[in-house]
Amino acid sequence: MADKTTDEIKYRILRYLDITGFTVFDPIVRLCFGEEPKKQVESIAKFLIVPIIFVAICVGVWWKVAPEHKTKSGEVPTPDVVFESAVINDTFSKREKMKESDFLLVGSEREETLAEVEKAIVENDVLVVEYKAKLAKHEADYEAKLEEQLSPLQANLAKLKAKNKELAAELKAASAVEAEKFENGNGSKEGLLAALRAETEFKDASRIDEGIIKDKIDAIRSEKYKPMEEARLDLSAANNEAQFLSKRVDFLTRANRSMKVEVAKEKLEASLAKLDDATTAKAALSESKKVIRQEDSITRLEEQKYASAMTVYMQIKRSLFTVFIGFLVAAAIAIPVGVLCGLSKIAMACLTPIISIFKPVSPVVWLLIFQIVVGAFFPDPESHPFFLLMNKLPFIGSLGVNPALIFSACTVAMCAVWPALVNTALGVSSIDQDHINVARVLRLGFWDRLTKIIIPSALPLVFAGLRISLGVGWMVLIAAEALSSSDGLGKFVWDEYQNGSSFSFANILYACFVVGIIGFLLDRMMIILQRFVSFDGGETSL
Repeated sequence: MADKTTDEIKYRILRYLDITGFTVFDPIVRLCFGEEPKKQVESIAKFLIVPIIFVAICVGVWWKVAPEHKTKSGEVPTPDVVFESAVINDTFSKREKMKESDFLLVGSEREETLAEVEKAIVENDVLVVEYKAKLAKHEADYEAKLEEQLSPLQANLAKLKAKNKELAAELKAASAVEAEKFENGNGSKEGLLAALRAETEFKDASRIDEGIIKDKIDAIRSEKYKPMEEARLDLSAANNEAQFLSKRVDFLTRANRSMKVEVAKEKLEASLAKLDDATTAKAALSESKKVIRQEDSITRLEEQKYASAMTVYMQIKRSLFTVFIGFLVAAAIAIPVGVLCGLSKIAMACLTPIISIFKPVSPVVWLLIFQIVVGAFFPDPESHPFFLLMNKLPFIGSLGVNPALIFSACTVAMCAVWPALVNTALGVSSIDQDHINVARVLRLGFWDRLTKIIIPSALPLVFAGLRISLGVGWMVLIAAEALSSSDGLGKFVWDEYQNGSSFSFANILYACFVVGIIGFLLDRMMIILQRFVSFDGGETSL
């Protein structure tokens, strides 16, 4: 009985790995359950350990080569710098959530949080003083070390320059003498040319010799002094924390929503009091208008939301929303049209030229077309009913639906429609003829044939096409967001590129990993869906 239970657990785990496409972990599961240990160890070594070693070698090469390659944005970031970028973006996102929470706090909870923040400010100020002293010490040590290393080179450079200057003067004088001889008819042009060549060659040689020493000096100056760099990072982090805590105090006091409402209510009470004391019609009318304006202001303040900065996680949410909108539109078009093409050779003949012509078109072209064509439907986006409705919806409203998002989604849909359409048509057209014959024998109507024979038989290929479409859509989206300035990962990458600093380069590489991981997870999701509708047991993952 125990063996049967163990086997059930093992096969459930193996089934789960098969559904998700992670069959590479099968040997570990089988080894844990004692199934052919030698064989499983060999499989683990071949298909897990060797790839891990290869990836580790690639990371090691990256770590070694990156600092040596200089770009206009500085050094290529190493893996630890990219990881630091991920941490910084995560910290920024958490701080935005804290500020939003502070903005919405009321009553005693707000006062308690304010006391905690003020205490944290005092503690952070102590750290700032400590880090400043530490940085000053390391800067002095660095200057002393730099002076020790550069003094001999600078002395040698000064001696070489003086020597070269003296020799250059002698050669220049010799050229002048040869020129005078040539003028007096006592010299030859060969002698004059030789003197000038010697002078030129010496200048080039002296420039090279001086350049070698200057390069050594520049190399020493460009070397990073790690203790000083670490001290600078610590001080920068403490200063950023001080700025963040100061902002929190602001959101817990002056900029807090409940505090602003209280101030507005006090003003309203004062206006009501003045209205009660009004003795003339003009004064009463003026105060009445103030009361109405203040009541409207209080209503707006009570409904006010925190204006959060666009964090990387919000960019990810927006990109995912955009790609799924485009993907669903593509699927809604591709599946019915694909079924039609698979069932009708005439429809296939009609649509084949269109597919062949528009399938290779660049997403950049589609984006520009949609900006012109679709943009004409939204002449005034801020007051358009569609955007007003979208921005009032609970989850969608926080994403900020605007024309740029629509353009990006349309571009994704146009580029993602072709793989799904072609695969659907192929799946429908390749249904076993025996199935069609059975449907005819049973005298099934068109709808019954479609829902009970055609679509179920074609589903594996349909989902294969949808899987490709989603991958294509995700790749296209990043470029579309960058070019349309639609908030999302694409715009995040473009903004960092425009910034042009070394840290921006790290952010771009971080975004590269984020895009890749999300693409991988989307692919796994489609694999799971595909496995649920597959009946032939075929492989679905690479």
